[in-house]
Amino acid sequence: MTDQTSKIGIERGGFILFLALVTLGVILVVLPFARPLLWAALAAIMFQPLYRWMLPRCGDSPNRAAIATLLIITFAVVLPTFLIGSVVIEEAVAVFFAFRDGNIDVSAWFTQVFDALPGGIQSALESFGLGNLDGLINRTQDFARESTGMIAQRAVAIGSSAAGFVLAFGVGLYVTYFLLRDGKKIGAAVVAGLPMQPAIAEELAEKFLSIVRATIKGSVVVGLVQGALGAITFWIVGMPSVMLFGLLMAVFSLLPALGPALVWAPVAIYLLATGAIWQGVVVIASGVLVIGMADNVLRPILVGRDTGIPDWIILITTLGGIGLMGLAGIVVGPLLGGLFLAGWTIARQQRETEAAVL
Repeated sequence: MTDQTSKIGIERGGFILFLALVTLGVILVVLPFARPLLWAALAAIMFQPLYRWMLPRCGDSPNRAAIATLLIITFAVVLPTFLIGSVVIEEAVAVFFAFRDGNIDVSAWFTQVFDALPGGIQSALESFGLGNLDGLINRTQDFARESTGMIAQRAVAIGSSAAGFVLAFGVGLYVTYFLLRDGKKIGAAVVAGLPMQPAIAEELAEKFLSIVRATIKGSVVVGLVQGALGAITFWIVGMPSVMLFGLLMAVFSLLPALGPALVWAPVAIYLLATGAIWQGVVVIASGVLVIGMADNVLRPILVGRDTGIPDWIILITTLGGIGLMGLAGIVVGPLLGGLFLAGWTIARQQRETEAAVL
C-alpha cells in the first residue's frame, strides 16, 4: 500500500513537473508576441458586446460576426489610431529638430512670462529662490528635448523594424478574430482549469473583467476624449503642434486631481503673459468647464460601477506599468493592482470564515 501511494505521488509530481516545463516553454515561444496577444485579448474583451450584437444580424454565424466585428475595430479604432499617431510623430520630430537647431528658446519664454507677472508675484517667487530661473529653464529645456527626442527615436525604431511590426499587427488581428468567436469558451475553460476553488476562480475572473473594462473605459477612453478636447482648444487659439499637446494631455489625464491641467494651465499662463488675452481666457475656460468636467461626466457613464481600487494605487500601478511595459502598462498595472487587492481580500475572508467555524 505504501509502495502504491509512493508510486502515485511520484507520478503526480512528474506530471506537475511536465506541466510546468511545457508551460514555461510555451511562454518562451510566444514571448516575442506578448504585446500583440495582450492587445488582442483586451480588444476581444472590450468588443465582445459588439460581437454578440452582430451575431444575430449575421445569420447567427460566429465566423461572419467575428469578421464583421474585426472590420469595425479596424476602421473605427486601428486606422484612426495610425493616422493620429503619424501626425503626432511628425510634430514631435519637428519640435525635436527645433530644439536641436535653437529655433525654440525656452529661456526667452520663461523670461517673458516672468517679466509679465505682477510685482507681488515676482517678489514671492524671488523669496522662494525662484527669481533666477536659469537652472529650472535648463532642466525644462532638457526635459522637453529628451521627451520629443524619445518620440522621434521611437518613430525611427518602428520604421527600421517595419516587417516585425506588420507581423505583430497581423498576429494581433488574427488572434482577436478567434478570441471574439471563441472567447467565452476559452475563458470558461481557463477558469475551470485554474488550480483553486471554483468560487474563488470565478470571483477572480469577474474581478479581472471588471478591472479591464473599467481601466480602458475609465482611463483610456476618458483620456483620449480629454486629449481631443485639448487639441481642439489649442487649435482654436492658434497654438502649434496641437496633436502633440493633445497626446500629452491624454497621458497626464491618468494622474488624479491635476491631470490635464498640467498641460493646459502652463499654456494659458504663457498666452496671458504674452498678451494673448482672449486666447488664454479660452484655454482656461475650456480647461475648467469642458476638459475638466469630461472626467466627471464620462467616467460614471462608461465605467458604471466602482472597481474598489483606491486612486493612489491606480496612480502608482499605472505609472509603474508604463515604466515597465510602455503603453500596455496603462492596463496591466491597474489590473495587477486590482487582482492583488482581490486576492488578499479573498484570503482574509477565508481566514475569517474559518475562525468563525472554529
